[in-house]
Amino acid sequence: MNNKKGILALSPLLLFILLYVGLSAIAGDFYKVPMTVVFMIASIYAVAISGNLPLKKRIDTYSRGASSGNLLLMLWIYVLAGAFAASAKQMGAIDATVNMALTYLPANMLLPGLFLAACFISLSIGTSVGTVVALVPIAAGIASSADANVALTTAVIVGGAYFGDNLSAISDTTIVATQSQGCNMSDKFHVNILIVWPAALLILVVYGILGADMEPPRNVASVEYLKVIPYIVVLVSAIAGMNVMAVLVLGIALCAIIGLAENTYGLFGWLEAMGQGIMGMGELVVIAMMAGGMLEMIRENGGIDYIIDKLTAHVESKRGAELSIAALVSLVNVCTANNTVAILTVGAISKKIGDKYGVDNRKAASILDTFSCTVQGIIPYGVQMLLAAGLAHVSPMAILPYLYYPFAIGICALLAILLRYPKRYS
Repeated sequence: MNNKKGILALSPLLLFILLYVGLSAIAGDFYKVPMTVVFMIASIYAVAISGNLPLKKRIDTYSRGASSGNLLLMLWIYVLAGAFAASAKQMGAIDATVNMALTYLPANMLLPGLFLAACFISLSIGTSVGTVVALVPIAAGIASSADANVALTTAVIVGGAYFGDNLSAISDTTIVATQSQGCNMSDKFHVNILIVWPAALLILVVYGILGADMEPPRNVASVEYLKVIPYIVVLVSAIAGMNVMAVLVLGIALCAIIGLAENTYGLFGWLEAMGQGIMGMGELVVIAMMAGGMLEMIRENGGIDYIIDKLTAHVESKRGAELSIAALVSLVNVCTANNTVAILTVGAISKKIGDKYGVDNRKAASILDTFSCTVQGIIPYGVQMLLAAGLAHVSPMAILPYLYYPFAIGICALLAILLRYPKRYS
């Protein structure tokens, strides 16, 4: 593929980034630029430039991307998460959980405590999405009660969620990375933890410093332990490996039972709360569908293949091969907004590159997983970011500056390549 055609294939994504960042800079406020409108413009442009096909086929391609199986699964999670979050809030679960955290956890330990909780839960359940769903409402509630920055506390959860997404043996990214590179999960974990543990420790210290001056909230209400049960059950069920959609349905049912028993709301009040929660996810659903359609057009027009061809054209050494693998999975992740799909897309060619230049397959798998989690953690249109923003009622761009952990593991992984670390696997 020539440069002109390749750049044209990628241009919808470039247009989206330029429009969103440029208009936000002009306005001086990311909140003033609706992401839905920018995605709509980029989507129309993506369909328009695919001139080799009839308009109907171009629209069909876009629609296929906007309604893929993986995407629809995420949309169902959005719907259930919205219903659970709203019914739990209306029932008093968030307030009760927040009061319990504020009662038993010192104010200066709130941020590192939330980060450790997110790391533990994500490592246990292997999914950043499940961790975000379970903890972001609690973190946002704590921030509001302690008069803290909601975007910061939300970012703490999102960052911690990628600790487990990157390392857990049951994470999709870990499974795909190890299978595509032909190594054992335990070996990949050993190499991966050596690369990222400095980042986790550093960020824990950073959150400790940032939270040191947090003032304890005044007049903390007594804990209604019964109303905490939905969150406890959701967390335990998720850790036990239950499907995230089943977990959310269980949480919704418990909110109904406790709320009706406690007379917090009646039947119609519960239904109204769920309806409002679902409708509150409407913007996220629209954004996710338009992003999926636009990215499918990019793939169909050869944008992904162009990236792969360009990055693999000048590989000449083991270090160059590792950098190429990192760049491949990162750029494809930007174009697909799905870290598992990104690894699947480049896994086979990464294996070929690694074998040709003697890259240890355990380190190759770690590079794939870590860089995909870095990119997925910081793109504002990623599933996790959109979901966290929706649950916390903040802009994805407001969360972005505080995503220290995804940035930190990316830096650590880059240094691991440049400094040939760990030595045994480099």
